[in-house]
Amino acid sequence: MKVTAERIDNHQVVLELEVPQVEVSKAIEKAYAKLANKINIPGFRKGKAPRKVIENRIGKQALLDEAFDIVAPKAYSEALTEQNLEPVGNPKIDVVVLEEDKDLVFKATITAKPEIALGDYKGLKIEKTAVEVTEEQVEAQVNKMLENAAKMVIVEDAEIQDGDFAVIDFEGFVDGVAFEGGEGKGYPLQIGSGSFIPGFEEQLIGAKAGEEREVNVTFPEEYHAPNLAGKASVFKVKVNDVKRKELPALNDEFVKETSAFNTVDELKVDIKNKLETTAKQKAENDMRSAAIKLASDNATVDIPEVMVENRIGHMIEELSISLQNQGLKLEQYLEYAKLDMAKLRENYRETAVINVKTDLMLEAVAKAEEIKVEAADIQGEIELMARSYGATAQQVQKIIQEQGRIGDLVATIQRKKAAKVIVDSIAE
Repeated sequence: MKVTAERIDNHQVVLELEVPQVEVSKAIEKAYAKLANKINIPGFRKGKAPRKVIENRIGKQALLDEAFDIVAPKAYSEALTEQNLEPVGNPKIDVVVLEEDKDLVFKATITAKPEIALGDYKGLKIEKTAVEVTEEQVEAQVNKMLENAAKMVIVEDAEIQDGDFAVIDFEGFVDGVAFEGGEGKGYPLQIGSGSFIPGFEEQLIGAKAGEEREVNVTFPEEYHAPNLAGKASVFKVKVNDVKRKELPALNDEFVKETSAFNTVDELKVDIKNKLETTAKQKAENDMRSAAIKLASDNATVDIPEVMVENRIGHMIEELSISLQNQGLKLEQYLEYAKLDMAKLRENYRETAVINVKTDLMLEAVAKAEEIKVEAADIQGEIELMARSYGATAQQVQKIIQEQGRIGDLVATIQRKKAAKVIVDSIAE
């Protein structure tokens, strides 16, 4: 086979392939055998109709096209290997010569994965975040525990304050007419939560149980119900009760009832230890991210637009799956967020460019460091994926094999190993 390569620009390459006629003939015979077993020809058992009869039935061009589909993929793959090219995306195929008695000639226009020039990626100087847990942070966690254990109690003869829960009956009117969905009974509204129309909650401050008030508000212009958007309205509100949180006392008895410890001091020590562990992990993650980012910033590459678009597509697929797990559809999310697909893609663009460049940098580091992936590495990654998906390693491995994603898995492991090289060499 003869292969010539012409680079059109920084990214696109046109391969012209000439496949010997003898290979074309073999492919035509395979195509005939394949089609003969698919087509029912009256008077012939399936697979036994003569080639001429098959050609008359489907046309010679259809037979040649089937032969092309047999011979072209192998030739294309060999051409990529010969030219040391790695395409991103599918090629554009143009058939130049496809005849039974001639060499096959076709062109494949590809976008080649770009070469990246690595900068410094070892011995990087990264500022380490100091890990310190203050008493205020510990007290904040203790207060959260107290808040979670708090009880709501009715406060007799109390005036509503910010943060109180007002148990209210209400009915809303626009132009003097009650509107659908504007009525509620015994509703526990936390003042200051912002859960009602802007201005509603503030007008209840100072009211007592049994008191009735008229609340005047205007619906936001972007309100979800078009018939109410921008409309002035009046709500007739009756305050039934005023409730406030009653925090438990912080003492050893509380600690025994709500934790595995016996004293307040023991609880605070445990909280501090956990906060320190979390802080250390965050500091390590931040340092790792900073090192990878700096190594990526130090590299130089001209990224093809198709790689960015493909990454954006993957990000949107991941978003769609995440939404489905929450019982939502992507279309619903776009409507709620007031986005269209074009705007969503544009919002993802900057992150996609960063992610593509980072992957290219890590792949180049893996190549420079001659990083190998062993069978044990693959098994370990599969087991890690299984744990995160709540599946067995056998199930994950089967899916990967069925989808032909072993190569993607190996590339992922190489990038992880490359990242470890960068992080492990951070300058002290």
